[in-house]
Amino acid sequence: MEFHGNCKRVFQEEDLRQIFMLTVEVLQEFSRRENLSAQMSSVFQRYLALANQVLSWNFLPPNLGRHYIAMFESSQNVLLKPTESWRETLLDSRVMELFFTVHRKIREDSDMAQDSLQCLAQLASLHGPVFPDEGAQVDYLAHFIEGLLSTINGIEIEDSEAVGISSIISNLITVFPRNVLTAIPSELFSSFVNCLTHLTCSFGRSAALEEVLDKDDMVYMEAYDKLLESWLTLVQDDKHFHKGFFTQHAVQVFNSYIQCHLAAPDGTRNLTANGVASREEEEISELQEDDRDQFSDQLASVGMLGRVAAEHCIPLLTSLLEERVTRLHSQLQRHQQQLLASPGSRTIDNKMLDDLYEDIHWLILVTGYLLADDTQGETPLIPPEIMEYSIKHSSEVDINTTLQILGSPGEKASSIPGYNRTDSVIRLLSAVLRVSEVESRAIRADLTHLLSPQMGKDIVWFLKRWAKTYLLVDEKLYDQISLPFSTAFGADTEGSQWIIGYLLQKVISNLSVWSSEQDLANDTVQLLVTLVERRERANLVIQCENWWNLAKQFASRSPPLNFLSSPVQRTLMKALVLGGFAQMDTETKQQYWTEVLQPLQQRFLRVINQENFQQLCQQEEVKQEITATLEALCGIAEATQIDNVAILFNFLMDFLTNCIGLMEVYKNTPETVNLIIEVFVEVAHKQICYLGESKAMNLYEACLTLLQVYSKNNLGRQRVDVTAEEEQYQDLLLIMELLTNLLSKEFIDFSDTDEVFRGHEPGQAASRSVSAADVVLYGVNLILPLMSQDLLKFPTLCNQYYKLITFICEIFPEKIPQLPEDLFKSLMCSLELGMTSMSSEVCQLCLEALTPLAEQCAKAQETDSPLFLATRHFLKLVFDMLVLQKHNTEMTTAAGEAFYTLVCLHQAEYSELVETLLSSQQDPIIYQRLADAFNKLTASSTPPTLDRKQKMAFLKSLEEFMANVGGLLCVK
Repeated sequence: MEFHGNCKRVFQEEDLRQIFMLTVEVLQEFSRRENLSAQMSSVFQRYLALANQVLSWNFLPPNLGRHYIAMFESSQNVLLKPTESWRETLLDSRVMELFFTVHRKIREDSDMAQDSLQCLAQLASLHGPVFPDEGAQVDYLAHFIEGLLSTINGIEIEDSEAVGISSIISNLITVFPRNVLTAIPSELFSSFVNCLTHLTCSFGRSAALEEVLDKDDMVYMEAYDKLLESWLTLVQDDKHFHKGFFTQHAVQVFNSYIQCHLAAPDGTRNLTANGVASREEEEISELQEDDRDQFSDQLASVGMLGRVAAEHCIPLLTSLLEERVTRLHSQLQRHQQQLLASPGSRTIDNKMLDDLYEDIHWLILVTGYLLADDTQGETPLIPPEIMEYSIKHSSEVDINTTLQILGSPGEKASSIPGYNRTDSVIRLLSAVLRVSEVESRAIRADLTHLLSPQMGKDIVWFLKRWAKTYLLVDEKLYDQISLPFSTAFGADTEGSQWIIGYLLQKVISNLSVWSSEQDLANDTVQLLVTLVERRERANLVIQCENWWNLAKQFASRSPPLNFLSSPVQRTLMKALVLGGFAQMDTETKQQYWTEVLQPLQQRFLRVINQENFQQLCQQEEVKQEITATLEALCGIAEATQIDNVAILFNFLMDFLTNCIGLMEVYKNTPETVNLIIEVFVEVAHKQICYLGESKAMNLYEACLTLLQVYSKNNLGRQRVDVTAEEEQYQDLLLIMELLTNLLSKEFIDFSDTDEVFRGHEPGQAASRSVSAADVVLYGVNLILPLMSQDLLKFPTLCNQYYKLITFICEIFPEKIPQLPEDLFKSLMCSLELGMTSMSSEVCQLCLEALTPLAEQCAKAQETDSPLFLATRHFLKLVFDMLVLQKHNTEMTTAAGEAFYTLVCLHQAEYSELVETLLSSQQDPIIYQRLADAFNKLTASSTPPTLDRKQKMAFLKSLEEFMANVGGLLCVK
């Protein structure tokens, strides 16, 4: 007994409730039996699955539209929000107890356990009008937690139960209001949190074992992630839980995480577990994601728990790191002595070193996440828990000793008198600096081959993350600031000057030693960007002689910097340009630009202005010079900020003209063409929003010329080599990115005039000749003939293409009817293809493009135009999508808006579609239900007009329409 996709009957809510109650009765009968035959077990399983299906389907969020049961798809995340009519059924504690009893009975059968846990997870998310008041919620929650604890306490969780149990706990914590959670008996709540703590530590250990075994199905990892997210929800609520409420639990979870990631004797990482030894000589795949990215959510949760228990966790990390740094130093010294004793021998057992590197790797990652947040586009702030911890203990701190420990990375902290009276947060930072110093000394001792590039990456990643947040901290952003912090790394302090010099030296050393390790070199230049992206830090950086030496060395393309990969050189150029906008007197600034940018210009012009450049252009040396220049230009564009755009735009514009000439020279060298287009992409991306009208026009004209040259060189061209499709894919992707960046001017414009350019270029702008619309539509005209079905199979290209089309329809709908006939047809075909044959994301973009097109038609009132005829065709497509086809419910809003606009435009055709559909119905019940639904749908907006209030009423009616008949006629 189960629902099938071809089921004809349409279940009403009351039908489902009756089915559920019958199922419950059957399950009760089965659960009373001691032993079940194989046949009876099979029937039992089918009834349990039926209960699961009824619960899953019936309570989908109403704003998504309620799909017909044939379209039901099981989901772990279905939340129960039934109507009041279910109150008596679902608030009967015997129903909840039955499902716990059922689970206890069948938990060793993994298939049945999945269904019973799914039912319980849904019951754990019960909310909405089914509860008459808060008291009923408290009673329900208390009963549920009692049932859960009695089910899982004292048992060994099966693999098949882990995700289900974590989903139940996650739902209880996230769905029930916090005041309800705290209103249950305090002893019960305490038992629940203790159980959560125990499960989190246990699942964490099992997840670590899954990693060791390299399992495909990481059930414990998934369960562990869910529980850590639940902890975040709890510990970030200081309104309902007093400070320190979760401290001891946080300590346990934090300790467990650290233990799982450390080698014996402090940890369990390399111990035999359940008879399985860890992998020793493991080759890490180059495609494998870095731990800091792969486990970022876990690390963020553990870092937050570490802050909650800062009193315990910061000293713990410090002692573990310091101890390992000491051991690492000793090991490297021992290896050095061995090498000195027998110079030719390199047969050294690295097992101990490898273990130390892995320990240090995880300790640095956890420290980075504990001390700072990963802020994207926001001002990074010192976490309040860390600031409060430092302030709380500042009276016990000796500032001079703290500064001495910070400034002596070559010495053991414990060798400095009074070391126990230092600020704990600064001492933890100092422990990481000691790791860095041990690495630097090993390099100087010619032991680089014994070092771990991964550790090198971890060090600069941590230093970048730390520097963003702590270095030259802006005291105005805080109510109160720790005295040790402001003294050690505040503005105008010796500490900040010292650490900037130290970090800069680290960058220079890494770029020399690790130039062949691209990831490490990339993390290193990212640290350099962090040092100069804020003016206050850059002001200190440019005072270092090392900075000027680095700039000169890079400008002259001297080794080893010229060996760095292209992306690293690009970012290094960005950093050098950002540094040039630090506070310098006019003469010094002029000298800086002369040493950084002028050599780039001079070398480039010297190469391209040679009389025989056409003959020399394919020589490797010349191509390398051109490539290096183009990469540098991308880096310069990436350094754009509002206060430097005037200088950088004028500098880059001189190059753009020459780049167009290079398109002709290198038309048969795809990688160079690609890079030339990329320069334009970066300039448009970073600078267009700051450009006033005349400057924007200069850029539009340059882009238009670029596209014309590309078109001349590529349209009708037959590419026969095997990489042709890949080359064309890259070209088109970049051109679409360029056009999209130019379009962004319509959305984001920080420039009312060319005021920021005053003084940089004399004279008035010429009258406007080229607009963004001209360039973009020319670009689309260029792209459309090249966009084959094969190319659209590249997901990134496909998405970018449809984003561009949607942008154009939204910004320039009046230009669409004016397109050449072939181009117009191609555009309409693309929209239809996107709606009918592409991903749901692409389909949604196409629906969003239809609305402004239909509105444009309504304004023009030209009933014989090609666009009017096209929108009539799209009305049928959208009508079929909403009524006859299965579709992603997230698209309902976009489809509804397009549908309403199209109905306003083609009211007679809409009525005809409805009549045709109704007349085809043989079943009188379905006929009547559809007729009533359609009448109700348009009753609020008869006749429909392009009025916002009417549209909102229609969209609300459409939700009810989808709930009543959505999927009723779905053809599977």
